[in-house]
Amino acid sequence: MSWARFAATLQSAGRFRSSAASHEGAVRTKNEDSYVNRPDLGLWAVADGAGGHQAGDLASRILTDALSAVPRDLGAAQILAEVRLRVQSAHERLLEEAGRRGPEAMLVSTLVVLLARGGHFACLWAGDSRAYLLRDRTLSQVTHDHSLVQELVDAGAIRSEEAFGHPNANIITRAVGIRDAILVLDKVTDYLRPGDRFLLCSDGLSKTLAEGELAVLLAADDAAAGDFLAAALERGADDNVTVVTVEVLANSPSEAEITVRRTI
Repeated sequence: MSWARFAATLQSAGRFRSSAASHEGAVRTKNEDSYVNRPDLGLWAVADGAGGHQAGDLASRILTDALSAVPRDLGAAQILAEVRLRVQSAHERLLEEAGRRGPEAMLVSTLVVLLARGGHFACLWAGDSRAYLLRDRTLSQVTHDHSLVQELVDAGAIRSEEAFGHPNANIITRAVGIRDAILVLDKVTDYLRPGDRFLLCSDGLSKTLAEGELAVLLAADDAAAGDFLAAALERGADDNVTVVTVEVLANSPSEAEITVRRTI
């Protein structure tokens, strides 16, 4: 099928090997997702321009362009501060652009960012783009959705298994670029172990594949973003799908960055 063709980017730098892929999905004709895949910086991100709003692709791209330009050779505290500063600047830029387009215009994007320095990682997010960690073959969700459905689960109104495929799954409660709201990024920090595998994704993936399926794909010997994307497209994903995978290697085979683009 022609819609199943996509480009997957594989990169390796230092102790990290990562891959990324993005597609408009099996139904939509425009991709409003963007990603950052920079193992040389220890920085990865997925941004999802909010559906139904104006220029979602521009919103997500403003975020990922800002993060992609983070300078090298920053320490852990420095890169965390730099990322926060750049996301805040992008938030203000989105508000300004929306203001130029009129009172009803909104340029909004969800965001999930993974940072790795030394033996630790930090994850920052706003919205329902997710980060997962596979450790000792057990998958856990690092992020906690800012969404109406998650609020219903937290309140006990629905069971967690009812959240998957819920009709209101597309309603988010926090994002970058929302007017009359102070931007708050939630944060989780923890240590890194060799063999850890991370998955960052837009909700086009998490709404299409169940966690058990994500765990199986992430545990595969040659797990890569293209595998997740192909599975979501085969399932008929009705939203844009963006995937970034990150593996923590036991050793650093080379400090040189290796990039491979593969079309599937």
